[in-house]
Amino acid sequence: MQQDGLGAVILTGGTAARMDGVDKAGIEVGGRTLLDRALDALVDIDDVVVVGPQVITERPVTFRLEDPPGGGPVAGLMAGLTGFPRMPRRVAVLAVDMPRVTAATIRRLRAAATDGVHGALLVDGSGRRQYLCGVYDTAALRAAGACDVFGMPVRMLLEGLALVEVSAVGEECHDVDTWADLRALRDEYGE
Repeated sequence: MQQDGLGAVILTGGTAARMDGVDKAGIEVGGRTLLDRALDALVDIDDVVVVGPQVITERPVTFRLEDPPGGGPVAGLMAGLTGFPRMPRRVAVLAVDMPRVTAATIRRLRAAATDGVHGALLVDGSGRRQYLCGVYDTAALRAAGACDVFGMPVRMLLEGLALVEVSAVGEECHDVDTWADLRALRDEYGE
């Protein structure tokens, strides 16, 4: 049974332009894909929707595709919200290219997303918000996304919402955007 009416959406899309268009979800690090690492971070959440092509995963999930494709992360998130059998009260959102996010990260975000706010998101040491690592009020997201979201920046979707910033611990905010990022991550795992 879901705790606190919490679901999760993993965004696997994107063009990966700085990585020659590689499918980031399928990248292996330490013998596991980035998608399975994202699923590890969401271990406490029963209903997980993955926005991207259907692949074999270590646990059951629902897959959705944005239509039309290429609409960006907001379009992907809105497509993900359609994948729940019953709409959760809150949704954890995680980009697949954030492999240092753990279940403890998601628990901190969930604890900060209390009544009276629209959610909580991870923030790095310089104050940069990681919009694609947060726990948000589903009704607020749906209301903000009740327009043409194709190409909409995530910060625009969330700009009117009352959000709590949760400080990242260690390298949680580091994502894999370049081949150098991937090499550094693999070096951590001794590959």
